[in-house]
Amino acid sequence: MSVACVGTGISGASKIASGDAFLVCRGPVCVTPSWIDTHEIEAEVARFERALHTAGEQLRSVRQQIPRDTPSDIAEFIDTHLLMLEDKALSSQPIQLIRNEGFSAEWALQQHRDALVRVFEQMDDSYLRTRCDDIDHVVSRIVNILLEQHEPQFGSLQGQIVLAEDLTPADVILMKNQGVAGFVTDYGGPMSHTAILARNLGLPGVVGARCATTCLQHGEHLLLDAENGVVLADCDDTMLAYFESLRDAAATRTNQLRRRRAEPATTRDGQRIAIQANIELADDVVAARANGADGIGLYRTEFLYMNRAAPPDEEEHFAAYLSVVNGMHGQPVTIRTLDLGADKQPGGGTHSMAATNPALGMRAIRLCLKEPELFYPQVRAILRASAFGPVRLMLPMLTSIWEVDQAQRIIDTARKQLDADGLAYDPDLPIGGMIEVPAAALAAHAFASRLDFLSIGTNDLIQYTLAIDRVDDELTYLYDPTHPAVLRLIHEVLRACRVTGTAVGMCGEMAGEMRFLPLLIGMGLRDLSMQPAAILDVRERVRSLDAAELEAIAQQAFAVPDQVDVNALLADLEKRH
Repeated sequence: MSVACVGTGISGASKIASGDAFLVCRGPVCVTPSWIDTHEIEAEVARFERALHTAGEQLRSVRQQIPRDTPSDIAEFIDTHLLMLEDKALSSQPIQLIRNEGFSAEWALQQHRDALVRVFEQMDDSYLRTRCDDIDHVVSRIVNILLEQHEPQFGSLQGQIVLAEDLTPADVILMKNQGVAGFVTDYGGPMSHTAILARNLGLPGVVGARCATTCLQHGEHLLLDAENGVVLADCDDTMLAYFESLRDAAATRTNQLRRRRAEPATTRDGQRIAIQANIELADDVVAARANGADGIGLYRTEFLYMNRAAPPDEEEHFAAYLSVVNGMHGQPVTIRTLDLGADKQPGGGTHSMAATNPALGMRAIRLCLKEPELFYPQVRAILRASAFGPVRLMLPMLTSIWEVDQAQRIIDTARKQLDADGLAYDPDLPIGGMIEVPAAALAAHAFASRLDFLSIGTNDLIQYTLAIDRVDDELTYLYDPTHPAVLRLIHEVLRACRVTGTAVGMCGEMAGEMRFLPLLIGMGLRDLSMQPAAILDVRERVRSLDAAELEAIAQQAFAVPDQVDVNALLADLEKRH
């Protein structure tokens, strides 16, 4: 009988991989409370500092193994950990604990690690919460050195699938260089650095498959379905042949769709649908263009702020934005301003008290207006980038027109200062806002009247409407984009934009999910932005649909009382197509 493990799929260059399992035996680092005598304190501090130095040497050695033609953002994953090692925020507190409390070096570091993780775990933003992974990776490396435990040696991994409780970005780079076919981890999420790096390197994997290292065995042959987040072991020849045929068919289909990527996404009855890309890194532009994106519908800029001692300055912002604008060769680029939570501020600062409920706290546009020194350099950089191509500025998490007015004042100030500095920008730069709070959706007419465009962010809109933490595994069964309340809020935004003649699109995950596409088109959406990997399939599906027919389906969806009925309508439509 086959054994199956299920987690979250990370699709790389291919969605299906096969190979023999290579089990990495790296359990969690166990640090027990321990103290030292007073006369040993300075020697213990020196031991801790030597461990920091050795950890840095190990990471620099890994960095040298990155091929020279690899995009610069790949090396930044290792640079992030190097910067953490050099940051006094990591080293100074353990040294104080050694000197003041008499803790051993490893126990002092563990105590500091626990305090940092508690801060990160209180953050609302799922991407930022996963930054705990980086702390754990760096701390584990230092503790292993202090305890004289060696990192696993991968050896030759050509064609194998790595099994591990967790992997670091350094591990992923080493695995890629060894020709690994894929990987499976017990822990981790799709927004972890390991997952992001794997996607960038084209390496398929499954993360968060809780039982992988206990259910699967070293050396057995595995099939990895990254698209569906499934790992199979002990498969017979029939199943092996079936998955090989799926892999070959997927590769053939991708090649066929890429040959048609320049063709517009137009429904059978002539409705043009713009299919844009959501990106996080400048190098994501390569994937967006390869898959025929009509532009960048959402450029998340938070990555510029991650794991650094100080926030990026205007020139760093400008260089990143200019790279994306130039890379898109005249296609539109929508840049979302900073969308971080205030329980952890850029530059390493934290509030004296964490928010009781960060989801309802100081974040996104609220933080930008409270801390204009963060917002103003970014606004200037976006304006400057607009001189080099079609750029749009998008404000996240709006809840009131007052926020629009305050942001507009800062933008106007930046324009005047750029004029005084003799720097060019687009005077007609479109300014829009994300509708991701129910209050904003219900007041959509006011926002549509004051802004150049709106974009529906379904991830948070669903979360806030249904009172569900979208990263809580125990509540995923309730997280349903087809809930009647969610659909009515989306409908209200679209209705308001039709009345005011305001451009509107969707950039949440719902936009890139194939089963929701007919419903969204039927509701009137004509601009969708999604992960680059979804673009080819969505574009092809659009060409098979009839918008007029779908309008009738959408009307039926509004008439039924429950999302079960909505999903039944969509399933029936799927069968008919």
